[in-house]
Amino acid sequence: MTLQLKPVLMLAFLLSSLAAMPLHAEDTEAEQETTEEPGITDYVAMDPPFVTHVGQPGAKVTYLKASVSLRVSSTGARPAVEAHMPSLRHELVMLFGEQTDAKRLSSMEGQTALREEAKTRINQVLAAQETGETVTGVLFTEFVVQK
Repeated sequence: MTLQLKPVLMLAFLLSSLAAMPLHAEDTEAEQETTEEPGITDYVAMDPPFVTHVGQPGAKVTYLKASVSLRVSSTGARPAVEAHMPSLRHELVMLFGEQTDAKRLSSMEGQTALREEAKTRINQVLAAQETGETVTGVLFTEFVVQK
């Protein structure tokens, strides 16, 4: 009886191994599509720097000057960002102009929150244009709040 069970078990093991292989291959392909390209980091400068007034209406005029660079992690992201630069700049001009708490902009938390919101808005523009690309980071290479 043991001799008859052995081939059946061996056959069941082989069939289950073969059945799992295509699933594993599909998972690997899906993983490769969603991950960043390894070793790719590119920075796209948004020149010229942004200069706008911030703060409460009617209060003493406070200016913000910000030089911005965008970090991308795929080879197709730079052309997509450059093609849509006017829309991306518009979004950041609007975002910077919405800032009413100049004191918060002078803090690290305020600048971090502003960078994250900028990244969100830029990625929304790229998604609306159906580029298939995203920005992985927004960096302020210069950030001055002058009262």
